[in-house]
Amino acid sequence: MKEMLLKERVDELESRLAFQDDTIQALNDVIAAQQLELGRLRRSLELLAQRQAEFAAQLPDTGGDEAPPPHY
Repeated sequence: MKEMLLKERVDELESRLAFQDDTIQALNDVIAAQQLELGRLRRSLELLAQRQAEFAAQLPDTGGDEAPPPHY
């Protein structure tokens, strides 16, 4: 009787372990894919920031302290 209970418990633990191994692998795959996507997004952000800086450098400097037009 005790052997049967022990065998059932071991079988249950082995089943849980296999499920946990599968879950861990699936989570690892998701994390790896997210790391790749994060790298792509960082590179895109860097390129956008560079383009914005280049665009801003091409704009004429207005000084920002100009008086409003007389009709205001």
